[in-house]
Order: sequence, then C-alpha cells, then structure tokens
Amino acid sequence: MSQDVTIIITDRKGAKHEVQAPTDMNLNLMELIRMYELAEEGTIGVCGGMAMCASCQCYVLNDVLKTKRNDDEEAMLLEAYHVKENSRLGCQIPITAEIDGLAIEIAPEQ
Repeated sequence: MSQDVTIIITDRKGAKHEVQAPTDMNLNLMELIRMYELAEEGTIGVCGGMAMCASCQCYVLNDVLKTKRNDDEEAMLLEAYHVKENSRLGCQIPITAEIDGLAIEIAPEQ
C-alpha cells in the first residue's frame, strides 16, 4: 500500500516548502525537488542522478535521515563546493517511509 511522506525543503532563496512524497514510485530526493520545481531548471540533477555532479547537494537539517554517505557520494562531495558536515546528495536519498519529516536545505548552485 502506498504511503506518502512529508519532506520540508528550504529552497535556494530561503523559502520553506512542505511537500508530500510518494514512497511507491522509487523516487529520490533530487527527483522530488525537480518534481515540485523547487530549483531553477537545469541547476539540479545535471548528471541525471548518478552522483557525478553534486548539483543536487543539500544540507540535512534534522536527525530523521539514518543512512550515511555511500562511497560514490563521499567522493563527489570531496570535489564539490559549499560542502558542510551535513551535506548529502539528493540523488542518493531514496524516498522511503523512514524519512517522513526530513528537513533539508538545497545547497547553493555549484
């Protein structure tokens, strides 16, 4: 049975958006941001979600997300700008029931 989760996304202009995300469509956070058009077209998900560009970098603002960076994500963030301790790549965060209530901020454009 499908379950929607709530994600709070702060866009690059500082506006907060509380969005609903389906858990049954195999989406990731980068795709959700694109779906809701919360970043200018062409500025997020440039590599198509392959962890190769860091255009979907975001900052995790609460402790809802329990997964850690994978090796590809870690390598890409070593080369990215504006990286913080709480940086993650949105394309590497699947939309699952476990992330209900996640709060993130989209990092500045690379």
